[in-house]
Amino acid sequence: CNKSGPAGIIMEGIQGAGGAVQFPKNFMKEAFETVRAKGGVCISDEVQSGVARTGEHFWAFQGHDARPDIVTMAKSIGNGFPLACVVTTPAIAGVLNRATYFNTYGGNALAAQAGTSVLRIIKEEGLQKKVHENGTYMIKLLMGLKNRFPNLVGDVRGKGFMCGIELIQEQATQKPMDADCVSNLIEQCKDNSVIMGNGGRWGNVLRWTPPYCITKEDIDFAVAVFED
Repeated sequence: CNKSGPAGIIMEGIQGAGGAVQFPKNFMKEAFETVRAKGGVCISDEVQSGVARTGEHFWAFQGHDARPDIVTMAKSIGNGFPLACVVTTPAIAGVLNRATYFNTYGGNALAAQAGTSVLRIIKEEGLQKKVHENGTYMIKLLMGLKNRFPNLVGDVRGKGFMCGIELIQEQATQKPMDADCVSNLIEQCKDNSVIMGNGGRWGNVLRWTPPYCITKEDIDFAVAVFED
């Protein structure tokens, strides 16, 4: 037990519900190094940003050259199947031997098979490369919307298939778009076969996190619906 310093730090490589926020260069790496030097453990939350979603790297923390002690993952690792995993060092895992630990569904064979199959298909079908290529294509189209509608789109950010569009009321103040307007926009897109969610502190960031199997034609359609 570390009584004189921080117990640990947990970070996402790209914030998900926070609105696809990316950290400054070296921020995550130096934050981990600082906490570790004080005796804390460093946890990378890859529930949303991991398993090839950023395209450039399989894990988002790799894009920051950061070294976590614990990695948590879920969602994409099961491709819809309820599955979550934790990866850590032998030293940290060994702590569980100091007390009784019980998990009713831990190590479920069906869940493990689902996760193994997801990893195999990502590799066999080259999905990480496709996410990188199509994600770059998607971001370029979304940046085009920012250039055409500067009084409505305040920012476009993210990597691969983990992107966000920050909606505003005017360019001068960057005031967040009203929550009702954002909700109406999401509903209109849904009525036209494009489903998206929102996040960010004020709920004004539309989150573009599509499945890995979509094509450039699908992206063209989604962007056209959103623009209309």
